[in-house]
Amino acid sequence: MLLGVDVGGTFTDAVLSVDGRLVTAKAPTTPSDQSEGVLAAIRAALQRAGADADAVVEFSHGMTVATNALLEGRGARTAFVATEGFTDIVALGRQDRPELYRLCAARPAPLAPPEARFGAPERMTPDGVLRELSADAAAELARAVAQSRPEAVAVTLLHAYRHPAHELAIAEALAAELPDVHVSLSHQVVGTFREYERASTTEVDAALSPLLAGYLRQLVTRCREAGVPQPTIMQSNGGLIDLESAAGHAAWTVLSGPAAGAAGAAYIARAAGTPDALCFDMGGTSCDVCVVDGGMVQEQSQGTIAQRPLALPMVAVHTVGAGGGSVAWSDAGGVLRVGPRSAGADPGPACYGRGGTEPTVTDANLLLGYLAADAPLAGGVELDRDAAQEAIERLGDDLDLEPAACAEGIIRVANAEMVRALRVVTVQRGIDPRRYALLAFGGAGGLHAAQIAQELGIAEIVCPRASGVLAALGLVVSPRRRDVQRSVFLRGDELTAAAVAELVSELGEQARAQLGEPAAELSPTYELRYRGQAFELAISGVGGVGGAGPQPAELRDAFESEHEERYGYRDPEQELELVTLRVSATIPGAEISLGEAGAGCDLRRGGRRATLHGEEIELAVLRGTPPAGTPIEGPAVVELPESTLLVPTGWAGEVDECGTIHIRRGDADGPS
Repeated sequence: MLLGVDVGGTFTDAVLSVDGRLVTAKAPTTPSDQSEGVLAAIRAALQRAGADADAVVEFSHGMTVATNALLEGRGARTAFVATEGFTDIVALGRQDRPELYRLCAARPAPLAPPEARFGAPERMTPDGVLRELSADAAAELARAVAQSRPEAVAVTLLHAYRHPAHELAIAEALAAELPDVHVSLSHQVVGTFREYERASTTEVDAALSPLLAGYLRQLVTRCREAGVPQPTIMQSNGGLIDLESAAGHAAWTVLSGPAAGAAGAAYIARAAGTPDALCFDMGGTSCDVCVVDGGMVQEQSQGTIAQRPLALPMVAVHTVGAGGGSVAWSDAGGVLRVGPRSAGADPGPACYGRGGTEPTVTDANLLLGYLAADAPLAGGVELDRDAAQEAIERLGDDLDLEPAACAEGIIRVANAEMVRALRVVTVQRGIDPRRYALLAFGGAGGLHAAQIAQELGIAEIVCPRASGVLAALGLVVSPRRRDVQRSVFLRGDELTAAAVAELVSELGEQARAQLGEPAAELSPTYELRYRGQAFELAISGVGGVGGAGPQPAELRDAFESEHEERYGYRDPEQELELVTLRVSATIPGAEISLGEAGAGCDLRRGGRRATLHGEEIELAVLRGTPPAGTPIEGPAVVELPESTLLVPTGWAGEVDECGTIHIRRGDADGPS
């Protein structure tokens, strides 16, 4: 059996693959100790499968520990070591404003306060040592750092990405002085140039690693007691890594949860015959969106989380604070707003009956009839329609709106935020969303998919049977992966096929060694630019691995094609520069048959009254898992085991052999 468990803001999801059959379960997330919710979800899944824990052979885990800590500004007490004269590099940043027209807007403060920043008496240039770091100076520096009583230390020296000797010497001195303190070295965490981004990433890694290590130790203890194997951990790049490496480099896991959802969405998109899809993951707390092209999730070389740059490869996911638990409220001007604050798992929306009194998106969906008041949500949550109505009535009184109109307003405002997020990853990047299917998942994704697709001109919606636990499914099918990257700055006569092949071979062997798989598949990514440009374009799929590397002409052709598509022009006269080379070593994930998911289980039909676009209508209700070939025509709702799909009037479709629902807009003619 293969097990995947993903921790969300409201629910913790589990998926078991048992001889090709998928067994799913949910449990409420336990924010004070996420490992409790993880084990509860595992026990629920094992009970449904009628299996024992010792039958599980692999356990993959995605979590939000590092993400939440970064968003909330929590972390270990961190000291920061930099080359003398550069200790304030994180505070100075790029010296640009976070918001163009808000002069008072400030960036988050560095995680290491001024009194915990230390200068190392050394200096490296790109060509080597300019000022040697003596052993005595390193020991004295370590003693000074120890006096600040840190729980973690980040070390970022100039040009350490190319010459790491001084960082290693400082790490050795710190180990002697502070043997129990976590140390993050920039050349190990990042390995690329741009001092500010490298320093910020290393500081985040140092501050979060002790917290993540503590959580993982607790999880391993609970797993051992339950008889479950030690988990592998999802990274931000969409690949799994061993637990010890994750605990030592928390920055690699900041997008662990969204990456798992993206991996599951890509798997479903390929299986459903819609390899080009916009993925829309709406859970209880937030909404994550990304683009799948050709069955693969788009990646980016770096990103920004909580206004802190992370110079690490990660899936290109954009997140907004719009989920089922997002709180609706009236601002000072009397305008209806939704989120980003969430009711979370405790107390949750008003309709959960756990003490919540504020109206949320889930309350609005219940009041409008899209959710059933007589059937519990996944995870056993009973819904209280009266509590939802009371909460929305209070907000409606403030806005001078009837309860139904207020509820529909909440839905429209939340949808507008999610449409804006999808436009960030499509229109703002030169992508026409009408060319894609909308793959909706997460517990609340199917309820909002049709209205969002209508707004974006999308003609087809894909809703997988396991849409409510798709991130957990993504964990089961994800590959194991390790990335090694280095800034190399090759141009002119230095940029040759032989030089590139040698670097790919060297970095590939490092990646395989760190993954612990000498036969792992290698895939290089080349970050290229015209000489003098400030940023690079990542190019993959050029040339092979082993033997001769790609010819410079091949790299130029691939780069200029991407440059022309992105920016509208190419410049054959400009010199090409290979700035950074990244090599990924991967072991493919499990291949799971989804056919069993489409077999159907106790499908029941019924109907109920609902309000749609201001009118009361009769919704057809399909409760359970529709078998393959089942026709679906709006207005209807399909109540899947962990999610609900709303099918408005004018939309219709069917269930494919994998249990995935495809619905299409009747008036759609495709892109114009």
